[in-house]
Amino acid sequence: MSAPRLKPGVRLHRDRVRGRDVLLAPERVVALDETAFAVLKLIDGETSLSAIAAALAAEYDADANEIEADAAALIGDLALKGYVSP
Repeated sequence: MSAPRLKPGVRLHRDRVRGRDVLLAPERVVALDETAFAVLKLIDGETSLSAIAAALAAEYDADANEIEADAAALIGDLALKGYVSP
């Protein structure tokens, strides 16, 4: 997974009514937890997954390898559902 990106028509959105972050796609809304949002807000199609993991590791004082594994699983799942291009 080199540089993941949201697929066309998919975007992050802050649902102010419910007070949570969501992933909006045509005809769908996916509620995100804080961890998923932290990962998805950094994917831009140019930044590698390892760079994203390193940034999150520095921000949260956590192990970059664990974050990269968890982020890869999240992105892989969202890719299977058609929201992300890995």
